[in-house]
Amino acid sequence: MTAPHDTVEVAPDPVRPAGLGPVGWLRWAWRTLTSMRTALILLFLFALGSVPGSLYPQRGVDPARVAQYYANSPTEAKWLDRFWLFDVFTSPWFAAIYLLLFVSLAGCVLPRALVHLKEIRRDPPAAPRNLLRLPHGESFESGLTVEEAAAKLRKRRFRVVTGPDWVAAEKGYLRETGNLLFHIALLVLLFAVGAGGLYGYRGNVLVVEGDGFANAVAAYDRFMPGQRVTAESLEPFSFTLEDFRATYVAAGAKQGQPLDYSAKLTVQDSPTSAPRDFDLKVNDPLDVNGTLTYLIGHGYAPTFKVIDGKGQVAFDGPVPCLANDQATYTSECVIKVPDAQPVQLGFLARFLPTTVPNGGAWVSVFPGAVNPTVQVFPFSGDLGLKNGRPQSVYQLNTDHLKPLGTMSAQPAPLNVGDTRELADGAGKIQFTGVKEWISLQTTYDPGRLPALLAAAAAVIGLVLSLTIRRRRVWVRIKDRQVTVGGLTRTEGGGESFSEEFSEIVTTLRPDEE
Repeated sequence: MTAPHDTVEVAPDPVRPAGLGPVGWLRWAWRTLTSMRTALILLFLFALGSVPGSLYPQRGVDPARVAQYYANSPTEAKWLDRFWLFDVFTSPWFAAIYLLLFVSLAGCVLPRALVHLKEIRRDPPAAPRNLLRLPHGESFESGLTVEEAAAKLRKRRFRVVTGPDWVAAEKGYLRETGNLLFHIALLVLLFAVGAGGLYGYRGNVLVVEGDGFANAVAAYDRFMPGQRVTAESLEPFSFTLEDFRATYVAAGAKQGQPLDYSAKLTVQDSPTSAPRDFDLKVNDPLDVNGTLTYLIGHGYAPTFKVIDGKGQVAFDGPVPCLANDQATYTSECVIKVPDAQPVQLGFLARFLPTTVPNGGAWVSVFPGAVNPTVQVFPFSGDLGLKNGRPQSVYQLNTDHLKPLGTMSAQPAPLNVGDTRELADGAGKIQFTGVKEWISLQTTYDPGRLPALLAAAAAVIGLVLSLTIRRRRVWVRIKDRQVTVGGLTRTEGGGESFSEEFSEIVTTLRPDEE
Protein backbone atom coordinates (compact mmCIF):
# COMPACT_ATOMS: atom_id res chain seq x y z
CA MET A 1 0.00 0.00 0.00
CA THR A 2 1.45 3.30 -1.07
CA ALA A 3 1.59 6.16 1.37
CA PRO A 4 -0.26 9.22 0.14
CA HIS A 5 1.89 12.14 -0.92
CA ASP A 6 1.55 15.44 0.93
CA THR A 7 0.07 18.13 -1.30
CA VAL A 8 1.76 21.55 -1.12
CA GLU A 9 -0.27 24.58 -2.10
CA VAL A 10 1.82 27.14 -4.00
CA ALA A 11 0.79 30.75 -3.41
CA PRO A 12 0.34 32.74 -6.60
CA ASP A 13 2.78 35.55 -7.33
CA PRO A 14 1.57 38.86 -5.94
CA VAL A 15 0.12 41.13 -8.55
CA ARG A 16 2.25 44.22 -8.83
CA PRO A 17 0.42 47.45 -9.32
CA ALA A 18 0.75 48.85 -12.80
CA GLY A 19 2.95 51.93 -13.14
CA LEU A 20 1.67 55.30 -14.20
CA GLY A 21 3.13 54.95 -17.64
CA PRO A 22 4.14 57.83 -19.91
CA VAL A 23 0.61 59.21 -20.20
CA GLY A 24 0.09 59.03 -16.45
CA TRP A 25 3.34 60.84 -15.74
CA LEU A 26 2.45 63.53 -18.25
CA ARG A 27 -0.93 64.02 -16.58
CA TRP A 28 0.72 64.21 -13.17
CA ALA A 29 3.27 66.74 -14.43
CA TRP A 30 0.53 68.87 -16.02
CA ARG A 31 -1.64 68.85 -12.89
CA THR A 32 1.35 69.75 -10.74
CA LEU A 33 2.44 72.55 -13.06
CA THR A 34 -1.06 74.04 -13.34
CA SER A 35 -1.85 73.96 -9.63
CA MET A 36 -2.23 77.25 -7.80
CA ARG A 37 0.55 76.29 -5.38
CA THR A 38 3.01 75.84 -8.26
CA ALA A 39 1.91 79.15 -9.80
CA LEU A 40 2.56 80.95 -6.51
CA ILE A 41 5.99 79.32 -6.18
CA LEU A 42 6.91 80.33 -9.73
CA LEU A 43 5.62 83.86 -9.13
CA PHE A 44 7.84 84.08 -6.06
CA LEU A 45 10.83 82.79 -8.05
CA PHE A 46 10.04 85.31 -10.80
CA ALA A 47 10.15 88.16 -8.27
CA LEU A 48 13.23 86.73 -6.57
CA GLY A 49 15.01 86.32 -9.90
CA SER A 50 14.42 90.00 -10.67
CA VAL A 51 16.32 91.12 -7.56
CA PRO A 52 19.84 90.71 -9.05
CA GLY A 53 18.74 92.96 -11.91
CA SER A 54 18.48 95.84 -9.44
CA LEU A 55 21.56 94.92 -7.40
CA TYR A 56 24.06 94.56 -10.24
CA PRO A 57 24.52 96.81 -13.29
CA GLN A 58 22.94 95.44 -16.44
CA ARG A 59 24.61 95.50 -19.85
CA GLY A 60 21.35 96.44 -21.49
CA VAL A 61 20.99 99.54 -19.29
CA ASP A 62 24.47 100.77 -18.40
CA PRO A 63 27.35 98.88 -20.06
CA ALA A 64 29.83 101.46 -18.75
CA ARG A 65 29.07 100.45 -15.17
CA VAL A 66 29.54 96.80 -16.08
CA ALA A 67 32.95 97.66 -17.54
CA GLN A 68 33.80 99.57 -14.36
CA TYR A 69 32.71 96.56 -12.27
CA TYR A 70 35.14 94.40 -14.25
CA ALA A 71 37.89 96.94 -13.65
CA ASN A 72 37.26 97.11 -9.89
CA SER A 73 36.57 93.41 -9.20
CA PRO A 74 37.58 91.28 -12.21
CA THR A 75 37.39 87.89 -10.46
CA GLU A 76 33.98 88.55 -8.92
CA ALA A 77 32.70 90.00 -12.20
CA LYS A 78 33.69 86.84 -14.11
CA TRP A 79 31.77 84.64 -11.67
CA LEU A 80 28.73 86.92 -11.81
CA ASP A 81 28.83 86.85 -15.59
CA ARG A 82 28.87 83.04 -15.60
CA PHE A 83 25.43 83.13 -13.97
CA TRP A 84 24.21 85.91 -16.31
CA LEU A 85 23.83 88.36 -13.40
CA PHE A 86 24.81 91.24 -15.70
CA ASP A 87 22.11 90.11 -18.17
CA VAL A 88 19.42 88.90 -15.78
CA PHE A 89 16.36 89.54 -17.92
CA THR A 90 17.82 87.83 -21.00
CA SER A 91 19.35 84.88 -19.14
CA PRO A 92 18.23 81.28 -19.81
CA TRP A 93 17.21 80.65 -16.20
CA PHE A 94 15.02 83.78 -16.10
CA ALA A 95 13.41 82.80 -19.42
CA ALA A 96 12.69 79.31 -18.04
CA ILE A 97 10.94 80.75 -14.97
CA TYR A 98 8.99 83.13 -17.21
CA LEU A 99 7.75 80.40 -19.57
CA LEU A 100 6.83 78.01 -16.76
CA LEU A 101 4.94 80.77 -14.95
CA PHE A 102 3.06 81.66 -18.14
CA VAL A 103 2.02 78.04 -18.77
CA SER A 104 1.14 77.50 -15.10
CA LEU A 105 -1.08 80.57 -14.91
CA ALA A 106 -2.78 79.75 -18.21
CA GLY A 107 -3.50 76.16 -17.16
CA CYS A 108 -4.71 77.30 -13.74
CA VAL A 109 -6.78 80.37 -14.58
CA LEU A 110 -8.58 79.47 -17.81
CA PRO A 111 -10.43 76.40 -16.42
CA ARG A 112 -11.42 78.42 -13.33
CA ALA A 113 -12.76 81.18 -15.59
CA LEU A 114 -14.98 78.70 -17.44
CA VAL A 115 -16.30 77.30 -14.16
CA HIS A 116 -16.99 80.83 -12.90
CA LEU A 117 -18.93 81.71 -16.06
CA LYS A 118 -21.16 78.67 -15.56
CA GLU A 119 -21.68 79.55 -11.90
CA ILE A 120 -22.70 83.12 -12.72
CA ARG A 121 -25.39 81.82 -15.05
CA ARG A 122 -26.67 79.34 -12.45
CA ASP A 123 -29.61 80.41 -10.28
CA PRO A 124 -29.14 80.66 -6.49
CA PRO A 125 -30.06 77.39 -4.77
CA ALA A 126 -33.52 76.94 -3.28
CA ALA A 127 -34.14 77.69 0.39
CA PRO A 128 -33.11 74.95 2.87
CA ARG A 129 -35.81 73.34 4.98
CA ASN A 130 -34.74 74.82 8.32
CA LEU A 131 -33.30 78.32 7.88
CA LEU A 132 -32.78 78.83 11.63
CA ARG A 133 -29.97 76.27 11.61
CA LEU A 134 -27.87 78.52 9.41
CA PRO A 135 -25.15 80.72 11.00
CA HIS A 136 -27.50 83.71 10.69
CA GLY A 137 -31.24 83.23 11.16
CA GLU A 138 -34.29 85.05 12.47
CA SER A 139 -38.06 84.55 12.42
CA PHE A 140 -40.95 86.99 12.81
CA GLU A 141 -44.63 87.38 11.91
CA SER A 142 -45.57 89.56 8.98
CA GLY A 143 -47.91 89.85 6.03
CA LEU A 144 -44.90 90.03 3.71
CA THR A 145 -45.39 88.33 0.36
CA VAL A 146 -42.81 86.50 -1.75
CA GLU A 147 -42.94 89.23 -4.41
CA GLU A 148 -42.38 91.99 -1.84
CA ALA A 149 -39.43 90.15 -0.28
CA ALA A 150 -37.89 89.55 -3.71
CA ALA A 151 -38.27 93.22 -4.65
CA LYS A 152 -36.61 94.42 -1.44
CA LEU A 153 -33.65 92.09 -1.93
CA ARG A 154 -33.28 93.18 -5.54
CA LYS A 155 -32.99 96.77 -4.33
CA ARG A 156 -30.00 95.63 -2.31
CA ARG A 157 -28.45 94.31 -5.53
CA PHE A 158 -28.98 90.61 -4.81
CA ARG A 159 -29.60 88.13 -7.57
CA VAL A 160 -33.00 86.69 -6.73
CA VAL A 161 -34.97 83.55 -7.61
CA THR A 162 -38.37 82.73 -6.12
CA GLY A 163 -40.41 79.63 -5.39
CA PRO A 164 -43.96 78.99 -4.13
CA ASP A 165 -43.21 80.15 -0.58
CA TRP A 166 -39.52 81.07 -0.60
CA VAL A 167 -36.99 83.53 -1.95
CA ALA A 168 -33.31 82.75 -2.60
CA ALA A 169 -30.83 85.58 -3.11
CA GLU A 170 -27.09 85.66 -3.66
CA LYS A 171 -24.51 88.42 -3.87
CA GLY A 172 -20.72 88.76 -4.13
CA TYR A 173 -19.90 87.13 -7.47
CA LEU A 174 -17.45 89.97 -8.08
CA ARG A 175 -15.12 88.47 -5.47
CA GLU A 176 -14.27 85.50 -7.68
CA THR A 177 -14.43 87.79 -10.73
CA GLY A 178 -11.80 90.01 -9.14
CA ASN A 179 -9.67 87.01 -8.25
CA LEU A 180 -9.81 85.79 -11.85
CA LEU A 181 -9.22 89.31 -13.17
CA PHE A 182 -6.07 89.54 -11.06
CA HIS A 183 -4.66 86.27 -12.39
CA ILE A 184 -5.72 86.91 -15.99
CA ALA A 185 -4.09 90.36 -15.75
CA LEU A 186 -0.87 88.67 -14.63
CA LEU A 187 -1.15 86.39 -17.64
CA VAL A 188 -1.67 89.38 -19.96
CA LEU A 189 1.25 91.15 -18.28
CA LEU A 190 3.53 88.20 -18.99
CA PHE A 191 2.26 88.07 -22.57
CA ALA A 192 2.91 91.80 -23.02
CA VAL A 193 6.44 91.39 -21.71
CA GLY A 194 6.99 88.54 -24.17
CA ALA A 195 5.57 90.57 -27.07
CA GLY A 196 7.89 93.43 -26.14
CA GLY A 197 10.82 91.03 -26.20
CA LEU A 198 9.89 89.80 -29.70
CA TYR A 199 8.96 93.06 -31.41
CA GLY A 200 10.81 95.62 -29.29
CA TYR A 201 14.43 96.65 -29.09
CA ARG A 202 16.88 98.51 -26.89
CA GLY A 203 20.04 100.35 -27.78
CA ASN A 204 22.73 102.23 -25.88
CA VAL A 205 24.83 105.03 -27.25
CA LEU A 206 27.25 107.65 -25.94
CA VAL A 207 27.00 111.13 -27.46
CA VAL A 208 29.44 113.99 -26.90
CA GLU A 209 28.35 117.63 -26.94
CA GLY A 210 28.20 118.88 -30.51
CA ASP A 211 27.77 115.41 -32.00
CA GLY A 212 24.62 113.95 -33.51
CA PHE A 213 22.82 110.63 -33.47
CA ALA A 214 20.56 108.91 -36.00
CA ASN A 215 18.34 106.02 -34.98
CA ALA A 216 20.07 103.35 -37.05
CA VAL A 217 21.57 100.03 -36.01
CA ALA A 218 25.09 101.08 -36.99
CA ALA A 219 24.92 104.20 -34.78
CA TYR A 220 24.49 102.29 -31.52
CA ASP A 221 27.32 101.25 -29.25
CA ARG A 222 25.19 98.30 -28.17
CA PHE A 223 21.98 97.18 -29.87
CA MET A 224 19.64 94.48 -28.56
CA PRO A 225 16.81 93.73 -31.00
CA GLY A 226 13.90 91.38 -30.54
CA GLN A 227 13.67 88.33 -32.75
CA ARG A 228 11.15 90.02 -35.05
CA VAL A 229 13.02 93.34 -35.34
CA THR A 230 14.76 94.35 -38.55
CA ALA A 231 16.75 97.44 -39.51
CA GLU A 232 13.63 98.83 -41.19
CA SER A 233 11.68 98.56 -37.92
CA LEU A 234 13.51 101.51 -36.34
CA GLU A 235 11.86 104.91 -36.23
CA PRO A 236 13.89 107.24 -38.53
CA PHE A 237 14.54 110.12 -36.11
CA SER A 238 17.78 111.95 -35.36
CA PHE A 239 19.07 114.63 -33.00
CA THR A 240 22.11 116.72 -32.13
CA LEU A 241 23.34 117.22 -28.57
CA GLU A 242 23.73 120.97 -28.37
CA ASP A 243 24.56 121.27 -24.67
CA PHE A 244 24.51 119.32 -21.42
CA ARG A 245 24.33 120.89 -17.99
CA ALA A 246 24.66 119.24 -14.59
CA THR A 247 24.08 121.36 -11.48
CA TYR A 248 25.33 120.50 -7.99
CA VAL A 249 25.03 121.83 -4.45
CA ALA A 250 27.88 124.34 -4.23
CA ALA A 251 28.45 124.50 -0.47
CA GLY A 252 27.43 123.06 2.86
CA ALA A 253 27.11 119.54 4.17
CA LYS A 254 25.61 118.35 0.86
CA GLN A 255 28.28 119.92 -1.33
CA GLY A 256 28.60 118.10 -4.63
CA GLN A 257 25.17 116.47 -4.46
CA PRO A 258 23.52 116.59 -7.90
CA LEU A 259 20.49 118.82 -8.31
CA ASP A 260 19.52 118.52 -11.95
CA TYR A 261 20.65 117.11 -15.30
CA SER A 262 19.47 118.60 -18.57
CA ALA A 263 20.49 117.87 -22.17
CA LYS A 264 19.44 120.31 -24.88
CA LEU A 265 18.65 118.46 -28.12
CA THR A 266 17.71 119.54 -31.62
CA VAL A 267 15.42 116.76 -32.86
CA GLN A 268 14.14 115.75 -36.28
CA ASP A 269 11.29 113.23 -36.03
CA SER A 270 11.92 112.15 -39.63
CA PRO A 271 14.33 113.14 -42.40
CA THR A 272 11.68 115.47 -43.90
CA SER A 273 10.32 117.01 -40.67
CA ALA A 274 11.35 120.40 -39.30
CA PRO A 275 13.87 120.46 -36.40
CA ARG A 276 12.52 121.09 -32.92
CA ASP A 277 14.15 121.77 -29.56
CA PHE A 278 13.77 119.32 -26.69
CA ASP A 279 15.14 119.34 -23.13
CA LEU A 280 16.00 115.77 -22.20
CA LYS A 281 15.96 115.09 -18.46
CA VAL A 282 16.03 112.11 -16.13
CA ASN A 283 12.63 110.33 -16.21
CA ASP A 284 11.48 112.70 -18.97
CA PRO A 285 12.38 110.81 -22.16
CA LEU A 286 12.24 111.89 -25.76
CA ASP A 287 9.19 110.23 -27.34
CA VAL A 288 9.07 109.81 -31.12
CA ASN A 289 6.03 107.74 -32.14
CA GLY A 290 6.43 105.36 -29.19
CA THR A 291 10.23 105.13 -29.34
CA LEU A 292 11.60 106.46 -26.05
CA THR A 293 15.10 107.83 -25.48
CA TYR A 294 16.20 108.06 -21.84
CA LEU A 295 19.08 109.95 -20.25
CA ILE A 296 20.86 107.37 -18.09
CA GLY A 297 24.37 108.73 -17.50
CA HIS A 298 26.89 111.45 -18.14
CA GLY A 299 30.59 112.24 -17.85
CA TYR A 300 33.39 114.42 -19.14
CA ALA A 301 35.11 114.31 -22.52
CA PRO A 302 38.26 116.47 -22.44
CA THR A 303 39.53 117.47 -25.87
CA PHE A 304 43.13 116.93 -26.99
CA LYS A 305 45.35 117.70 -29.96
CA VAL A 306 48.22 115.30 -30.59
CA ILE A 307 51.05 116.29 -32.95
CA ASP A 308 53.35 113.42 -33.88
CA GLY A 309 57.13 113.39 -34.30
CA LYS A 310 56.85 114.60 -37.93
CA GLY A 311 54.82 117.65 -36.97
CA GLN A 312 51.52 116.32 -38.31
CA VAL A 313 48.21 116.52 -36.40
CA ALA A 314 47.54 112.85 -35.64
CA PHE A 315 44.56 113.34 -33.34
CA ASP A 316 42.24 116.22 -32.54
CA GLY A 317 38.98 115.73 -30.68
CA PRO A 318 37.17 114.75 -27.48
CA VAL A 319 37.92 111.62 -25.45
CA PRO A 320 35.09 110.25 -23.26
CA CYS A 321 36.25 109.43 -19.72
CA LEU A 322 34.77 107.05 -17.18
CA ALA A 323 34.34 108.35 -13.63
CA ASN A 324 36.03 106.24 -10.96
CA ASP A 325 34.81 108.51 -8.16
CA GLN A 326 31.15 109.51 -8.38
CA ALA A 327 31.51 112.09 -5.59
CA THR A 328 34.16 114.19 -7.37
CA TYR A 329 33.94 112.79 -10.91
CA THR A 330 37.65 112.10 -11.06
CA SER A 331 37.77 110.23 -14.36
CA GLU A 332 40.13 108.12 -16.42
CA CYS A 333 40.57 108.30 -20.19
CA VAL A 334 42.46 106.47 -22.91
CA ILE A 335 43.80 108.13 -26.05
CA LYS A 336 44.96 105.88 -28.89
CA VAL A 337 46.77 107.50 -31.82
CA PRO A 338 47.51 104.75 -34.38
CA ASP A 339 48.21 107.28 -37.16
CA ALA A 340 51.12 108.94 -35.35
CA GLN A 341 54.51 108.86 -37.11
CA PRO A 342 57.13 107.50 -36.82
CA VAL A 343 55.66 105.46 -33.95
CA GLN A 344 52.14 104.91 -32.62
CA LEU A 345 51.21 106.78 -29.45
CA GLY A 346 48.95 105.89 -26.55
CA PHE A 347 48.01 107.92 -23.48
CA LEU A 348 46.46 107.21 -20.13
CA ALA A 349 44.85 110.34 -18.72
CA ARG A 350 43.33 111.26 -15.39
CA PHE A 351 40.78 114.08 -15.57
CA LEU A 352 40.19 116.26 -12.48
CA PRO A 353 37.12 118.55 -12.75
CA THR A 354 37.98 120.80 -9.80
CA THR A 355 41.67 120.48 -9.04
CA VAL A 356 43.39 121.38 -5.77
CA PRO A 357 46.85 120.39 -4.45
CA ASN A 358 46.90 117.90 -1.61
CA GLY A 359 50.30 117.15 -0.05
CA GLY A 360 52.28 116.87 -3.26
CA ALA A 361 49.38 115.32 -5.19
CA TRP A 362 46.42 116.73 -7.05
CA VAL A 363 42.83 115.75 -6.36
CA SER A 364 39.38 116.87 -7.39
CA VAL A 365 37.08 118.16 -4.65
CA PHE A 366 33.91 118.94 -6.65
CA PRO A 367 32.13 117.19 -9.54
CA GLY A 368 31.60 120.39 -11.52
CA ALA A 369 34.29 121.57 -13.97
CA VAL A 370 35.40 124.60 -11.93
CA ASN A 371 39.17 124.17 -12.40
CA PRO A 372 39.61 121.30 -14.90
CA THR A 373 43.03 119.74 -15.37
CA VAL A 374 44.36 116.51 -16.79
CA GLN A 375 47.32 114.31 -15.87
CA VAL A 376 48.86 112.55 -18.88
CA PHE A 377 50.83 109.26 -18.99
CA PRO A 378 52.32 108.84 -22.52
CA PHE A 379 53.44 105.58 -24.19
CA SER A 380 54.76 104.61 -27.61
CA GLY A 381 54.81 101.35 -29.54
CA ASP A 382 52.47 98.99 -31.34
CA LEU A 383 48.93 99.49 -30.03
CA GLY A 384 47.83 96.12 -31.44
CA LEU A 385 44.97 97.61 -33.46
CA LYS A 386 45.89 95.69 -36.63
CA ASN A 387 45.90 92.16 -35.24
CA GLY A 388 42.13 91.75 -35.60
CA ARG A 389 41.40 91.45 -31.89
CA PRO A 390 38.72 93.80 -30.54
CA GLN A 391 39.81 96.35 -27.95
CA SER A 392 37.95 98.51 -25.50
CA VAL A 393 38.22 102.24 -26.09
CA TYR A 394 38.47 102.65 -22.32
CA GLN A 395 41.51 100.38 -21.85
CA LEU A 396 45.15 100.59 -22.97
CA ASN A 397 47.34 97.50 -22.73
CA THR A 398 50.78 98.87 -21.81
CA ASP A 399 52.57 95.49 -21.57
CA HIS A 400 54.27 95.96 -24.94
CA LEU A 401 54.45 99.77 -24.90
CA LYS A 402 57.38 101.99 -23.96
CA PRO A 403 56.83 104.82 -21.43
CA LEU A 404 57.85 108.17 -22.85
CA GLY A 405 59.96 109.86 -20.21
CA THR A 406 59.96 109.34 -16.46
CA MET A 407 56.64 107.88 -15.36
CA SER A 408 55.35 109.40 -12.12
CA ALA A 409 52.22 108.48 -10.19
CA GLN A 410 51.39 112.19 -9.87
CA PRO A 411 52.61 114.09 -12.96
CA ALA A 412 52.06 117.81 -13.12
CA PRO A 413 48.53 118.42 -14.42
CA LEU A 414 47.83 120.32 -17.62
CA ASN A 415 45.41 123.23 -17.59
CA VAL A 416 43.23 124.03 -20.58
CA GLY A 417 45.55 125.30 -23.32
CA ASP A 418 48.73 123.74 -21.88
CA THR A 419 51.02 121.58 -24.06
CA ARG A 420 53.38 118.79 -23.02
CA GLU A 421 56.38 117.85 -25.11
CA LEU A 422 56.88 114.10 -25.41
CA ALA A 423 60.26 112.44 -24.85
CA ASP A 424 62.37 110.92 -27.64
CA GLY A 425 61.01 113.45 -30.13
CA ALA A 426 57.69 111.59 -30.31
CA GLY A 427 55.69 114.83 -30.58
CA LYS A 428 53.49 116.73 -28.18
CA ILE A 429 49.99 116.70 -26.69
CA GLN A 430 47.81 119.72 -25.92
CA PHE A 431 44.82 119.87 -23.56
CA THR A 432 42.45 122.05 -25.60
CA GLY A 433 39.18 122.07 -23.68
CA VAL A 434 36.38 120.21 -21.90
CA LYS A 435 33.15 118.81 -23.25
CA GLU A 436 30.60 116.54 -21.62
CA TRP A 437 29.01 113.33 -22.84
CA ILE A 438 25.71 111.64 -22.09
CA SER A 439 24.76 107.99 -22.31
CA LEU A 440 21.34 107.25 -23.70
CA GLN A 441 19.09 104.25 -23.90
CA THR A 442 16.58 104.08 -26.72
CA THR A 443 13.74 101.61 -26.28
CA TYR A 444 10.75 100.55 -28.28
CA ASP A 445 8.35 98.24 -26.48
CA PRO A 446 4.95 97.54 -28.10
CA GLY A 447 3.90 95.70 -24.94
CA ARG A 448 4.37 98.75 -22.71
CA LEU A 449 0.77 100.04 -22.89
CA PRO A 450 -0.83 96.57 -22.58
CA ALA A 451 1.44 95.88 -19.62
CA LEU A 452 0.32 99.14 -17.98
CA LEU A 453 -3.36 98.31 -18.53
CA ALA A 454 -2.81 94.78 -17.24
CA ALA A 455 -1.12 96.11 -14.10
CA ALA A 456 -4.05 98.46 -13.48
CA ALA A 457 -6.51 95.59 -14.02
CA ALA A 458 -4.51 93.44 -11.58
CA VAL A 459 -4.82 96.11 -8.90
CA ILE A 460 -8.57 96.42 -9.50
CA GLY A 461 -8.99 92.64 -9.36
CA LEU A 462 -7.00 92.43 -6.15
CA VAL A 463 -9.15 95.14 -4.53
CA LEU A 464 -12.34 93.35 -5.55
CA SER A 465 -11.15 89.98 -4.27
CA LEU A 466 -10.13 91.46 -0.90
CA THR A 467 -13.13 93.72 -0.23
CA ILE A 468 -16.15 91.81 -1.58
CA ARG A 469 -17.75 88.89 0.30
CA ARG A 470 -19.82 86.10 -1.22
CA ARG A 471 -23.09 85.66 0.72
CA ARG A 472 -26.55 84.09 0.39
CA VAL A 473 -29.89 84.97 1.93
CA TRP A 474 -33.10 82.93 1.97
CA VAL A 475 -36.60 83.94 2.99
CA ARG A 476 -39.38 81.44 3.66
CA ILE A 477 -42.98 82.64 4.15
CA LYS A 478 -45.65 80.30 5.53
CA ASP A 479 -48.84 81.19 7.39
CA ARG A 480 -47.63 84.79 8.05
CA GLN A 481 -44.45 83.37 9.60
CA VAL A 482 -41.37 84.83 7.92
CA THR A 483 -38.07 83.04 8.43
CA VAL A 484 -34.84 84.60 7.19
CA GLY A 485 -31.53 82.77 6.99
CA GLY A 486 -28.12 83.93 5.84
CA LEU A 487 -24.80 82.33 5.02
CA THR A 488 -21.48 83.88 4.05
CA ARG A 489 -19.24 81.87 1.75
CA THR A 490 -16.15 83.93 2.54
CA GLU A 491 -13.85 82.89 5.34
CA GLY A 492 -13.56 85.58 7.99
CA GLY A 493 -16.55 87.58 6.73
CA GLY A 494 -19.01 86.54 9.45
CA GLU A 495 -18.79 89.65 11.61
CA SER A 496 -19.31 92.11 8.76
CA PHE A 497 -22.14 89.96 7.35
CA SER A 498 -23.89 90.01 10.73
CA GLU A 499 -24.43 93.75 10.36
CA GLU A 500 -25.65 93.38 6.79
CA PHE A 501 -27.98 90.50 7.80
CA SER A 502 -29.49 92.65 10.55
CA GLU A 503 -30.14 95.41 8.02
CA ILE A 504 -31.81 92.90 5.67
CA VAL A 505 -34.06 91.62 8.47
CA THR A 506 -34.97 95.21 9.39
CA THR A 507 -35.85 95.90 5.76
CA LEU A 508 -38.12 92.82 5.59
CA ARG A 509 -39.87 93.47 8.89
CA PRO A 510 -43.14 95.40 8.77
CA ASP A 511 -42.87 99.06 9.70
CA GLU A 512 -43.71 99.52 13.35
CA GLU A 513 -46.61 101.86 13.86
